[in-house]
Amino acid sequence: MSGEARRAALVGWAGALLMRGLGATWRVRVIGREHEEACRRGGRGFLYALWHGSLLPLFYYKRGEGIVVLVSQNRDGEYITRVIHREGYRTVRGSSSRGGFRSLLEMSRLGRQGEALAITPDGPRGPRHRAQPGVLIVAQRGGVPILPLAAAVNPCRRLNSWDRFVIPAPFARVVMGFGPPIVLPADLATDRLLAEWTAPVERALGDLGERCEREMLAWTGRGESEGGPRA
Repeated sequence: MSGEARRAALVGWAGALLMRGLGATWRVRVIGREHEEACRRGGRGFLYALWHGSLLPLFYYKRGEGIVVLVSQNRDGEYITRVIHREGYRTVRGSSSRGGFRSLLEMSRLGRQGEALAITPDGPRGPRHRAQPGVLIVAQRGGVPILPLAAAVNPCRRLNSWDRFVIPAPFARVVMGFGPPIVLPADLATDRLLAEWTAPVERALGDLGERCEREMLAWTGRGESEGGPRA
């Protein structure tokens, strides 16, 4: 085993252990659960869409469900893959620059087979909260609805990274929300699909995030849910 492979294996083991230990202390409320239940009752695949900065609390909550995640082929993607494989996720590797379209086709194929998929529309490098084409292409070609997924956290630490990655503190409160599924027209050409549906997907995720924030404020009665010091 090469040095890089050993490093990735160690990161995967340590990352999964840390996530389990930290996540076990969080208190979680879920809103909009009926939207996820409707997707599951539909008997076909669907696609979770969540912003990259909210990965940690959301991936902890959905662990062990066999969800297929699109992960980039760079070194950071390898570390993420090692961690989430230990938590019961499956992955398809690809990005906008390496293996991108093949990975989107594979995700679409799995969606048609009824799998639950997950994509961070603004990943792997941003811009933050700006949806890239992949989420729309996979949803349309796979014939699956997009299920918005968002979270609010209090207290937490935000990294000074492009996505302002959120790390909930021990014993943090987490509000996780599902939004109404978004069904894309099957017959739209790709250019029109991107032109007409990118903004609605971004808006749906933004609105859901704001709803989670309001629920958090009602729960705690103080402060901003994603406040706190930056790393």
